[in-house]
This record gives sequence, C-alpha cells and structure tokens, in this order.
Amino acid sequence: MTMRQLGLSIYPDHSNFEQDEAYLKLGNQYGFTRIFMSMLEVTGTVDETKAKYQKIVDVGNQLGYQTIIDVSPRIFKQLNISYKDLKFFADLHVAGIRLDEGFNGATEALLSYNSYGLIIELNMSNDVDYLNNIMSYQANTPFIYGCHNFYPQVGTALPYDFFVKCSERFRKFGIHTAAFVASQVGQMGPWNVNDGLPTLESDRRLPIEVQAKHLFAAGLIDDVIIGNAYASEAELAALAAIDRYQIQFHLEMEPAINPIEKTVALAPQHFRRGDINPNVIRSTMPRVTYKETPNAPHDNEIEFQRGDVLVGNDDFGIYKNELQIVLQPHREPRKNRIGRITPDELMLLDFIKPWSKFKFID
Repeated sequence: MTMRQLGLSIYPDHSNFEQDEAYLKLGNQYGFTRIFMSMLEVTGTVDETKAKYQKIVDVGNQLGYQTIIDVSPRIFKQLNISYKDLKFFADLHVAGIRLDEGFNGATEALLSYNSYGLIIELNMSNDVDYLNNIMSYQANTPFIYGCHNFYPQVGTALPYDFFVKCSERFRKFGIHTAAFVASQVGQMGPWNVNDGLPTLESDRRLPIEVQAKHLFAAGLIDDVIIGNAYASEAELAALAAIDRYQIQFHLEMEPAINPIEKTVALAPQHFRRGDINPNVIRSTMPRVTYKETPNAPHDNEIEFQRGDVLVGNDDFGIYKNELQIVLQPHREPRKNRIGRITPDELMLLDFIKPWSKFKFID
C-alpha cells in the first residue's frame, strides 16, 4: 500500500491555460498531488497538441503534481504515434499514460518496459481476465497502475459490488489504484454531458468528502481524483481535511451533550472491540480512561436508531462512559444519546470491522 493521494482533472481541449493554471495552484495549496488529464478530444495538429499539453503539464510538474494522460487507440492513430516508441508522451513531460481501451495483453506488458519510464495505467472498470492476461506476459509491475472510469451520464456509473470485484483484481497484484469522485459544482468533463463524473453511481450526489471517505474506506483505492472541473475551493478544502487512513464520522451533537461526553467522543482514538455484536459498535477504552467522571442521564428514554452515538450514563456501572454506535434500533435508559452520525455517512458503518479504528469530528 502506497501513501494515498488526492487528484484533480483538467481538460485542455475544453478550457484555457490561465484557468487550468489557477486551479492547479489552488489544488497545490490543499495538498493535491495528482492530475488526470484527458486527451480523448484532441483536434489540433501534432505540434499544436504537443505545445498545448506540455505547457500545462510543466505547470503541474513545477507544483509537484504527477500527471497521467488519458489516451485511446484513436489518438495514437490520429497523432501518428507508435506503440513501440512513446517519445511523444515523454516530450509532454507526463508521468504516464492511461489506456482508456485495452489491447491484447502482450502490448500492455511491452509498453510497461518503455525506455522513458512512463507509467502505463489500465482501465480498472471491467471485471474480466484482462489484468491476469497482461501479468502473464511478465509486465513490469511497478510501472503498471490502475484507474477506474468515470461516468458523465446519471445512472450509468458502477454499482458498489461490481466496483469491489474489479478493484480486487488489481489489489491482488499490489497495483497502485485510483477512482473518481464528483464535484457538485464543476461543469467540465470530456464530453457535452456532465451529470458529475464519479466512479460509483451511489455516490454521485453526495458531498465530495463523503464520496472520498467511501472510496478510501473500502481499502481498495490509493488515489481519489475529482472527475469534473472545476471543483470549488470549499470542496478542495473538505477533501483535504479528511483522514485518508481511517473513517472520521461527522457527529451531529445533541443540545444536552455534556463536557465528559464531548471528550469521550472527540478525544480518544476509537476502535471497535474485536468480539463484535450485531447491535452496536463498542469503543470500550473511554470507560477505563474516564471511569471516575460522573455522567448524568439525559436523552435516554427514546428508541435509539442506526447511527445514533451513545455513551453509558451513571446508572450503567462498569459501562459508564463507554461509547457505542447503534446498528440495530433498541431502548436502554442506561445509555445517553449524545448525537448522531450524519445521514450521508451511515453507509460507512459497514466498514467498521473488528478492531477498525475510527474518529469523530464535530
């Protein structure tokens, strides 16, 4: 597993240099380090194309980005590029090329030994034996990456279970992976339909940071890239603020929450007990750390619902100040409801396994 990165997408054939440059500078301020650049819509001559792309790639390189450019067999033909010599792409100063369409396995394996050290990124959004085929031709694995598709048309992106099956093929070989999230404000993509550009259909309309949490929580994706341009500064900031390595739940707190409960929620490194049950996620260390601190009952006579966050009150004996997240509705007056996980993030509860680490933010 490599360090997880955040990325941006730019579309030089639909944008102007100044706007792209400003966007990359803004992304750099928020710690973004990857660029997905589409070359599927090229219209100019070879020299015009080279000059246009090289100019913006160089800006990215100076800011510390790694740029991978999306290409198809049509572009190779249109620009008269040979698979045997990737000098055209090396001259653009990109880190690698993403093959939007596959070849025969032997070609991809051969490309991974190109003399320019370019990364060859494969399309991950197919649950077929494509990758095994490439690897059987003794591909140069450190130079093989994987990146899912994005889907501009609403209703056409991947269902979650299919995404997992596709991604696990790449994980098996330890290949570096990426997938896309959708900005809710960006209007630009490769085509003239743009209902957001996510990999997962279920995430299309979610806040951008929740989409990223979902992808990272699955443990199958190294890099999360915003598919459409341009995301707002607020979206960049929200993505930059997430923990890429453990789930961080947004907690909507009860008005009656008291200081000890706030401390129990926000201060510890929570982890789920290894001996799990289907009713609640238990974080038991706070009851040890804060066993001497009183906690009067409040918000304890209601039926608790999935995603409610509870803390044991003074009537709960040894379990006082234990933190729990509700999975199944139940009643228990010895627990106080201190808040609830925001509705968009309830799906993340499925990723809290035995010993999983998690945190809350207010």
